[in-house]
Amino acid sequence: MSIQQFLLILHARWRIVLGVLAGVVATTLIVSLLQPNTYTASTAVVVDVKSADPIAGSIIPVQFMPGYLATQVDIVTSERVAQHAVRILKLDQAPAIQEQWRKATDGRGTLEQWLAPLLQRKLDVKPARESNVINIGFSGADPKFASDVANAFAQSYIDTTLELRVAPARQFAAWFDARTKQLRDNLEKAQQALSAYQREKGIVATTESIDDETARLNEISNQLVQAQALRYETSSRKRQAGAGNENVPEVLQSPLITSLKTDLARAEGRLQDIESRLGTNHPEYLKAQSEAASLRAQIALETRRVASSLGSANRANLQREAELRAALDAQKKKVLQLAEGRDRISVLERDVEAAQRAYDLVSQRLAQASLESQIQQTNISVLTPAEPPLEPSSPKVLRNFLIAIFLGTLLGVGTALLLELMRRRVRSTEDLSETLGVPVLAVIGRAAA
Repeated sequence: MSIQQFLLILHARWRIVLGVLAGVVATTLIVSLLQPNTYTASTAVVVDVKSADPIAGSIIPVQFMPGYLATQVDIVTSERVAQHAVRILKLDQAPAIQEQWRKATDGRGTLEQWLAPLLQRKLDVKPARESNVINIGFSGADPKFASDVANAFAQSYIDTTLELRVAPARQFAAWFDARTKQLRDNLEKAQQALSAYQREKGIVATTESIDDETARLNEISNQLVQAQALRYETSSRKRQAGAGNENVPEVLQSPLITSLKTDLARAEGRLQDIESRLGTNHPEYLKAQSEAASLRAQIALETRRVASSLGSANRANLQREAELRAALDAQKKKVLQLAEGRDRISVLERDVEAAQRAYDLVSQRLAQASLESQIQQTNISVLTPAEPPLEPSSPKVLRNFLIAIFLGTLLGVGTALLLELMRRRVRSTEDLSETLGVPVLAVIGRAAA
């Protein structure tokens, strides 16, 4: 179909096009004028997603912000927020609304459950583009009621968000409180077990006490070695003295034996002198011989006395060695007991430390959860509260009139084309040539009047 044919069809059926256009425009105007006025009030809330959490200090990652805002929109449009908005507006206390609810539901359910979906149908929630602002709009016949509902939904959204944050924190706080009491009991039991073991053993397993006892053990061991060496020496001297060995140091160092040996030497010298002069049968020789024998007897007696004293010293050294050996065994046993006690106390101390760490960790989480459960602020605030609109949002008569003209024109033209296709007419020489398939030789016009 050429443009000329299209214009010829419109020219031939212009009454139909104008009739359809007039009908559409008239219908639109009548409906727009009869439709009651609707007012839309809107409030804007800003969601601060970049500020750090005042308790935990965490912030929302940038990649999660679009999903976070979408979640906030879902919260605003949720039935929980709508029911809370009903309570904020105190619509559940209005007698007229209560009567409507009883008639509609026969008293089944609650008024909030019945009224909340009715408010949600007229609610319009849209996040602003490339910002953290959410616009909450409500449409109604009364501008004051529309603004009140929009503000109520904003307040309900803030209250619900705070409740969604505080309620889990309260549950966590209650759980951490019970857990803290249990861990406190465990810590007290661990401390009591440590104290009871220390009282039972009478020790304090510290590094200093074990080091002191170990040093005392080493000292006793050294004293035992010295006593053994001294005992070996006195035993050897005793045997030498018992065998008549006069080279024993105690014998050589004895002043009395030395004096007796000196006297014996003089007596033997005099005896030899008398023997050479007087002979062995002379009374002087016999007297000198008797004196020499007496001195030898005294030397032997004193030597035996020194040997006896060496025996006493050896017995004392043996007793000292036995005492040191017993003290060494007792000290070893004590050190082993201390080591065993230290190991046991180390285990008990580790139990106390583990219980203390668990208690401190849970106490810290309890304090954090308690603070979160008492928080009264959210990251949401009202940017622009809703005000009663001065002009209705619908119906917009001028806009509807222009749309009706556009749609009526399209519908009229479409109707004309449809009728033309259903009952085709020859409007031009081109239609005649296309229909018959023969060329047009001449056109006879109307005669002049």
